Amino acid sequence: MNIQIRPEHKNDISTISMINDMAFGQEAEGNLIVKLRKKKSFIKDLSLVACMGNEIIGHILFSKITIKNDTEEFESLALAPMSVIPEFQGLGIGSQLIKKGLEKAAKLGYESVIVLGHENYYPRFNFTPASRFQISCPFEVPDASFMALELKKESLGSVSGCVIYPNEFNNL
Repeated sequence: MNIQIRPEHKNDISTISMINDMAFGQEAEGNLIVKLRKKKSFIKDLSLVACMGNEIIGHILFSKITIKNDTEEFESLALAPMSVIPEFQGLGIGSQLIKKGLEKAAKLGYESVIVLGHENYYPRFNFTPASRFQISCPFEVPDASFMALELKKESLGSVSGCVIYPNEFNNL
């Protein structure tokens, strides 16, 4: 299976929403992406699609977030959402999207990524519980599901605080 990963194009937007709706079985994630596109936290180069031929079968979005404590703020990225059309799930397409996205984020100079996701999936990409870096989630979630990854070695060594997501995430 030949999969191409590329940045989204303007004419991909409705397909991306549809893929997210199908993958999650609801419209919340698709609506989130539509809203984030209008915000400063949106990074066009980090909204990637997986294509098989001319068909888009997956999508991943990395957007800017802040890690804030009482005295400092640190920029990071959120990996959310990621979706693959149900009939193509389990074929490694999500893995390809994540690897390409992390590689591209590092090339763009971002130093870390935060994800709230499956505790048995994301560690294969070297994500570890964010609590190891003294980083907390603003939502009640299991510790093992809220993870961080350093794209630049030791970039989270002096970081601590709570993740501040764009307000659009509050509607999930």
